[in-house]
Amino acid sequence: MDATLFYVLVGAVIVAAIARWRGWPAPLLVTVVALAASFLPFIPEMDLDGHLLLNLVLPPLLYSAALDVSFVGFKRSLPQIRRLGIWLVLLTTAVVGLVAWLIMPSLTLPGALLLGAIVAPPDAVSAAAIGRKLGLPRRIMTVLSGESLINDATSLTLYRVFAAVIAGATLTVWDGIWQFAIAVVVGVVVGLVFGIILHQLRMRVADPVVIGTFGLLVPFGAYAIAEHLGGSGVLAVVAMGLYVGFNAPRTDYTTRQQEAPLWLSADLLLESFVFAYIGLQFRRVLSDLGSESVEHILLLSGAVLLAVLFVRPLFIYPAHAWARWRERSRLRRLERMVATGRFDARRQKRGRETITEEQMRRRLTEPALDWKDNAVISWAGMRGVVTLATALAAADLAALDVRSSHAIVVVAFIVTVATLMLQGLTLPVLIKRLGVAGDVDHEEDAKAIAAVRARSREAGKAFLAAQREQWAAKYGEAEMKAFDAFTMRMTRVETDTDRVQEVEESMPRPSYDDLVALSKGWLHVRREVLLAERDADNLDEELMRELMTAIDAEELALDTKGATRPQSRA
Repeated sequence: MDATLFYVLVGAVIVAAIARWRGWPAPLLVTVVALAASFLPFIPEMDLDGHLLLNLVLPPLLYSAALDVSFVGFKRSLPQIRRLGIWLVLLTTAVVGLVAWLIMPSLTLPGALLLGAIVAPPDAVSAAAIGRKLGLPRRIMTVLSGESLINDATSLTLYRVFAAVIAGATLTVWDGIWQFAIAVVVGVVVGLVFGIILHQLRMRVADPVVIGTFGLLVPFGAYAIAEHLGGSGVLAVVAMGLYVGFNAPRTDYTTRQQEAPLWLSADLLLESFVFAYIGLQFRRVLSDLGSESVEHILLLSGAVLLAVLFVRPLFIYPAHAWARWRERSRLRRLERMVATGRFDARRQKRGRETITEEQMRRRLTEPALDWKDNAVISWAGMRGVVTLATALAAADLAALDVRSSHAIVVVAFIVTVATLMLQGLTLPVLIKRLGVAGDVDHEEDAKAIAAVRARSREAGKAFLAAQREQWAAKYGEAEMKAFDAFTMRMTRVETDTDRVQEVEESMPRPSYDDLVALSKGWLHVRREVLLAERDADNLDEELMRELMTAIDAEELALDTKGATRPQSRA
């Protein structure tokens, strides 16, 4: 098994690398190649425990995804994410469970609902890969990424509930709701505790290699402890990732530069293995089909697949219309409160003098999605590792008979592969036909960058004015002409180490270290402006991270220049 696992990993990464080189969706190509490879006689069958697969693959993938998600965007889109990640999963579970029970009564209703919980959560890995490649707007990517972060928690909680019922436990609807509430609260609390500890460690330890190693280990700990305490390991990892990602700009730049390629490599390795493993299960599925009624299982699989495909759009459009109606009602109520003066009175009563009408209006308004955006979201429902892993785990449940466990594995596999192939291959065509991937984000980003640069110049002038007084006291007025020329260049363009050296040559008294310290102070001011604009919701967090990466590169250039510079001057 060890050698087989190694060969699968290497082969999957090679196929994924080819897909990335050619600009193809890597998850789809890896799955197709693995499906074909499963027919080769010399490819041994891989049989991993479903629980082990979830525990090894899910924590790092979820944590990495949460690090990249904009917390500000996640919070703004939370109503949409909550509808998809909780209510759509519940509805899909119920519909699929009812369909499966009607077609195969031998599953029993709890077993059919267990199957519904297994196939309910979409996996956004392939959807996100396609969306990034085609330039989907951030409003859509945020919803898809946010959904994938919480729908697994909902489905796995439902899985535990129905597995307990199948095992003989007597649970009411209220018991299920209570278990879900406990899973959410415990999971989020554990995740925040781990996130705070990891963030404090990142702030205090200057070794990026050590921090990167802890970053690889901590998601497993948060997931395991949350599950041990009865909470959701998924939500624990997500909460930790969102907290650490939101506060990442406050850590040392070397930490950010170290962990970015580290997690990109980890994602490539894990995602390639997951989709290869999905494809390689085809032989096992065929063997399961051989022992049962092929027509019956295929009928059940087709019915569940159709239910999965159609429930999503049939939920999304009415839910969106209802949310828009509720939003308009709340805005009208706010307007009446403002007109009658009740808004100011209520705000002062609650001690919220800082909340303006515009801020309250923004809180009540969801990010705008039109019918084209919802069409893309409706069709981006590919299933993935959670569906297959939980199906394999369900097959080991002692309370399930052999026929039911085989049916669950086969249906989960067919739904996973069919959605990956059908939706994954047609989603790019849909995006292009609808013209969803536009240049709206680029236009808004250009305006935001111009505004941030203007604020940075103002903040820089204040910083340099304070520094000028210190330099005048330290070096005397004779050296201030060179200082003014240097600072003028910094406020006009980005910091450049060549300019630092150029101006240093015209300044006989200040040392190179003084000039570098001045440059780093200017970089710090620019970072603080970016953070302030993000916290004030004036700058998209993803754009803030891009600008922060550019500043990090400038500081790295300063440190590299200083490390390689001949120490000829004091």
